[in-house]
Amino acid sequence: MEQEELQTVAFQIILHSGSARTTIQEAFSLMRNGEYREAETKLEEANEEIVAAHKSQTDLLQKYSHGETITMEIIMVHAQDHLMNVMTLKDMAEEMIHLHEKADNK
Repeated sequence: MEQEELQTVAFQIILHSGSARTTIQEAFSLMRNGEYREAETKLEEANEEIVAAHKSQTDLLQKYSHGETITMEIIMVHAQDHLMNVMTLKDMAEEMIHLHEKADNK
C-alpha cells in the first residue's frame, strides 16, 4: 500500500471519529437538559460516523489479510486512538442516558 493511500485512510478514520465525538458531546448537552430521546437520536447519528470510520479500518485490515504490505505510520496510530476513544465515549453516553432516566423516575 502506498504511503499516500494509508494516510488517506487514516484521515478518513480521524474525520469520522471527530464528527462522532462532536455529536456525542451534543448528546451530553441534551442529557443534562433531560432531553433523553433527542440524546439517543444524536447517539444514533454518532454511530453512523463510527460505522463509517470502522469501515475504513476494516477495508485496511482486509487488504492486510490478503497479503498486502502495510507500513504502519504514526498518523494511523493516532487515527486508531481516535476511533477507540470515541467508541468508548459512545458506550458511556448510552449508559448515562439509562442512569439519568432511572434517577429521574425515582
